[in-house]
Amino acid sequence: MVAGGTDTTAISVEWATAELMNSPAVMKKAQKELSDVVGLNNMVDELHIPKLKYLEAVVKETLRLHPTISLLIPRSPSKSSTVGGYTIPRKTMVYLNVRSIQRDPSIWDSPLEFKPERFLLDDENSKCDFRGNRFHYLPFGSGRRICAGIPLAERLLMYLLATLLHSFDWEIPNGETLDMSEALGTALRKATPLVGIPNPRFTC
Repeated sequence: MVAGGTDTTAISVEWATAELMNSPAVMKKAQKELSDVVGLNNMVDELHIPKLKYLEAVVKETLRLHPTISLLIPRSPSKSSTVGGYTIPRKTMVYLNVRSIQRDPSIWDSPLEFKPERFLLDDENSKCDFRGNRFHYLPFGSGRRICAGIPLAERLLMYLLATLLHSFDWEIPNGETLDMSEALGTALRKATPLVGIPNPRFTC
């Protein structure tokens, strides 16, 4: 679980950093929150994490656009069922494409845009968490087969991203654009590894 959680968390940190580098205004908002909560002369500590609401929205939006696993663990109905007008025969192997669900334009406003603010509004999206209770947002799955590593991934992802953003300003190398395409595979990695220029924000 630790090995799997570490690998998938690293993938999510890379996607989040890439999205923030492509959206400097969002990065500045996240860094301002970190400056207010943590302080410019302090390092991020675990006790700061629950107070970082905008950073949490950044993480949720990253996992909405780039869920680590696109196809959830398959389900198989114990009896024939009808879902959305389609008949699912008994014992059929059913895969849920969470990536498509979380980019569905009938559910999400501007689904392909990176907009963490959507999780801060007083609406249905603001109630989304990582427990799979909202069926339009399932980055870790839902029900009895939900990812067992949620607590590890949730804490580790927030902590790593907070530390990287608080310690450095991240820039795209001059004359380059980030390749945001995905590599095919079990996990949705970036097709091209992220390259960024870190500039220290402060010295302790």
